[in-house]
Amino acid sequence: MFTGIVEDVGSIGSIEQNGSSLVLQIKAKFASELTLGESVAVNGICLTVTKKDDASFCADVTPETFRRTSLSLLSAGSPVNLERAMRADGRFGGHIVSGHIDGTGRLTAIRREDNAYNVFFRVEKPLFRYIIEKGSVALDGISLTVASVKNEGNYGEFSVAVIPHTWENTALKNKRVGSIINVECDVVGKYIEHFVNIGSSSSTSSEKIDMMTFTSFHKN
Repeated sequence: MFTGIVEDVGSIGSIEQNGSSLVLQIKAKFASELTLGESVAVNGICLTVTKKDDASFCADVTPETFRRTSLSLLSAGSPVNLERAMRADGRFGGHIVSGHIDGTGRLTAIRREDNAYNVFFRVEKPLFRYIIEKGSVALDGISLTVASVKNEGNYGEFSVAVIPHTWENTALKNKRVGSIINVECDVVGKYIEHFVNIGSSSSTSSEKIDMMTFTSFHKN
């Protein structure tokens, strides 16, 4: 589990591609502290350390992750946001982030307002329903608060207000209009929706069974 507080901006050392799978070598300041099998969020994607030395670590990317995320757009030298998994005795500096990406969005505008960078993104409707004003969202692994939402028919647009510290200490400052970012919606909302839907289905089935029992009893 992660919190969306970026620990380091690393860079891609090399990429080995085999069809829709990848092996990434990632340069990181904390590489020497990692252990094999440890989880690291790379641009918000939970990856497993498979090799390491004092300057970098390697991670495998499956076809599912390749399809769902922006990793296919990286090249050697690309900056990436990095966060190690949260310790059990650590602080929640951001929000609950699983490192399981829901999909991608496209950066549509960057507007300065005093000390803030107001950054706008466009996502498709399946993701947009989880984007709630003043709710949390992880963008390329950065925990951010949704500042505004706008329904645009076939898609949705939302914005986040980024403080100077976050702007300067993440890879977000390297993004431009048109850039693709990884989006992880608030996991709490997804679970609530899932269990409400399951509960509704179960309730409907139970009501049907109870009605059949009632009808059968009164026929006898």
